[in-house]
Amino acid sequence: MGDRKVLLPGKWRTAWGLAAMVTIAATVFIPQAKAHADTCAAVDVVVARGTGEPGWLGNEIGDPLYGMLQDRLPLSTDAYSVNYPADYSFNVGAGSADLVNHMIFQAAACPGQQFVLVGYSQGAAVVHAALGTGAVSWYPGRVQLPDYLTGRIAAVLLFGDPVRGLGSNVPGEYLWRTGDWCVGGDPVCGAGTNANAHVAYGGDLVDAVNFAAAHL
Repeated sequence: MGDRKVLLPGKWRTAWGLAAMVTIAATVFIPQAKAHADTCAAVDVVVARGTGEPGWLGNEIGDPLYGMLQDRLPLSTDAYSVNYPADYSFNVGAGSADLVNHMIFQAAACPGQQFVLVGYSQGAAVVHAALGTGAVSWYPGRVQLPDYLTGRIAAVLLFGDPVRGLGSNVPGEYLWRTGDWCVGGDPVCGAGTNANAHVAYGGDLVDAVNFAAAHL
């Protein structure tokens, strides 16, 4: 999980830090339309893409990761792309609201369904907000998952996580089922200075798939 950093004091300094780090990825991606799932597969993979990241679930992480999960898991799977701007507005609150609403609906419609939550870059902050991570708990419009859904989350997969870059982590009840990948040199999740490292997570996807499979 890597070394923890000291959290910057004050919620507005935290917001500035998140915005500054996530902006690095915004020069790489262009927004694109999303789709969502509403079937009763055994596993629902819920993905919050990075800033302006193209693709259904996101070309850099979500799309290839989901394809690999489909091949790896001996279970039926479906996927949902969190519907939020993923742009310079950094509307993490809207992302958390959509993620939580989707999970509430799916949990009611499919009582046996488990969830794998995936967040990349700004999308990782969205996942943190939904889980109740303190560093983003004050975000305007943030919605947190109700307690009864905690046990339905099999794994949390985070990549290029700006909240990690601020020295914070998921709440304790999620730690054992959370994988958080930060490529060396990535300035968004770590102390690096290589912006290209933020789009170099292809080599971590097999590890992430195996981590998710071990928790299902």
